[in-house]
Order: sequence, then structure tokens, then C-alpha cells
Amino acid sequence: MRRFRVGDRVRWNSEAGMVSGKIIKRVTSDIRWKGYIHHASREEPQYIIQSGKSDHLAIHKVEALHRVAKPRKRVSRKRS
Repeated sequence: MRRFRVGDRVRWNSEAGMVSGKIIKRVTSDIRWKGYIHHASREEPQYIIQSGKSDHLAIHKVEALHRVAKPRKRVSRKRS
């Protein structure tokens, strides 16, 4: 099973299409979120994610998430 950590960048499919963001919390027990109970455990955690564009918060199971590669740092080289 895939595991994510706080700070990982992920993407998921929403009604508006693909959205990406950063994981801000790993939830390992049931949580009430926007009027609904989301069931989570250590074996099946859910993740709270902050959207990269709108700062909107969402909660998703691991099956809905896909890791986004971290952007590589560009190294500038001085020409002699």
C-alpha cells in the first residue's frame, strides 16, 4: 500500500478535473469533516490536503491520491 507523509505533493481527480496540492495532515482516526464522518485508521489513513491554487482543504483516502514529483532544483553554472 502507498504511504504519504506531511509535505508530500499529490494530485487527485475532483469534479473540476485534476487538482494538486500538499499534504498537511495524516488522519488515523474517525473525523467529522464538513458534516460527514470520514473513517480512518492507522492501517487505512486519510489525508488532509491543501490545494496549490485555491488553498481549499480536502480530505482523501490513499487510493484517490497520486504522488507528484518534486520539481528539481536547477543549478546555475558559471561560465569561465
